[in-house]
Amino acid sequence: MSEMRNYTLNFGPQHPAAHGVLRLILEMNGEVVERADPHIGLLHRGTEKLAESKPYNQSIGYMDRLDYVSMMCNEHAYVMAIEKMLELEVPERAQYIRVMFDEITRILNHLMWLGTHALDVGAMSVFLYAFREREKLIDCYEAVSGSRMHATYYRPGGVYRDLPEKMPQYLKTKNRNTEELKEMNENRQGSLLDFISNFADKFPESVDQYSGLLTENRIWKQRLVNIGVVKPERAKQLGFTGPMLRGSGIEWDLRKDQPYSVYDKLEFDIPVGATGDCYDRYLVRMEEMRQSCHIIKQCVNWLKSNHGPVITDNHKVSPPKRSDMKDDMESLIHHFKLFTEGYCLPEGEVYSAVEHPKGEFGVYLVSDGANKPYRIKMRAPGFSHLASMDEMAKGHMLSDVVTIIGTQDIVFGEIDR
Repeated sequence: MSEMRNYTLNFGPQHPAAHGVLRLILEMNGEVVERADPHIGLLHRGTEKLAESKPYNQSIGYMDRLDYVSMMCNEHAYVMAIEKMLELEVPERAQYIRVMFDEITRILNHLMWLGTHALDVGAMSVFLYAFREREKLIDCYEAVSGSRMHATYYRPGGVYRDLPEKMPQYLKTKNRNTEELKEMNENRQGSLLDFISNFADKFPESVDQYSGLLTENRIWKQRLVNIGVVKPERAKQLGFTGPMLRGSGIEWDLRKDQPYSVYDKLEFDIPVGATGDCYDRYLVRMEEMRQSCHIIKQCVNWLKSNHGPVITDNHKVSPPKRSDMKDDMESLIHHFKLFTEGYCLPEGEVYSAVEHPKGEFGVYLVSDGANKPYRIKMRAPGFSHLASMDEMAKGHMLSDVVTIIGTQDIVFGEIDR
């Protein structure tokens, strides 16, 4: 018989499968995990304290940098908290644009999760295919905000600007011949909405392609089935939300159960798992991408036939048009005051939450009547999920720890805020 030895093992923070700066202290009995102790704090952003020292409108950009794969969803929770306090009306067109970009962000997040999770478990091709589609969606971010990741597109009372009428195109370079250029720009001849519509029509085929590579793949199933099982009641006790909770068989989704924006006007289904293992959570997220695509199509159809303002006309909160600012003294004063002092929220407290791709992302805001928060606290879904690492990994092999980190879909920017 081979001799069994007990180890205390450092997993990370530089381990390629640790998804950033996670340090796990693993107590091992041979290759079996007896205890997993996650250490956080190696990516301490201090976002909550930074937001308490700046006017409200200067902190929107910090939200993008929390979970830096779900940028606009973070912004949505923050601006909704401000809108609740100010009782601001958001134009309907702006609400549809927000929902469309929330779902684009959900697909962006799930593509990143799918590619890295598959890579962790040993499947290389899926990573390359997932990033092929991701690139197109990041172009949509760039078209509306000028930035590929940290958009700062949502604003209290609406969005920064309306959707562009022309989709940016690839330019000619010495490495691209005319035929290649024509093919690359084929779906970029119309507006951004046309480009998104074209993407939504083709994307289900791509999901089928990922599914064909993984769903019935026997190695994939051996690595995921019955790994990290969490029972429904225990998932609730651990504070799971999003696909982690739905993977355990509990149909809870803020878009249906506590609708915000225009989700109550849209048609979509909530996928749930049966076993609560890594494989169920994989299937839930795959179906979520299809449902997000369905929501995006509905938003595109509505936005094509309904025009109107995309931000409130209350210039205490939103900047006046530049043309007005250059002709009208009052508009100039509003503009100057807004970007130097910001605006004051009434005294009180508010909690605003969205169904972020990873779960419930909430912003709890306490105002003392000043132009910056007295206190702000983010409820990051990944924090609760990471806290369950010990329970989910106990009794599994070392290689299964990598699978469990992948199924939790952790991004460290939001975990140590």
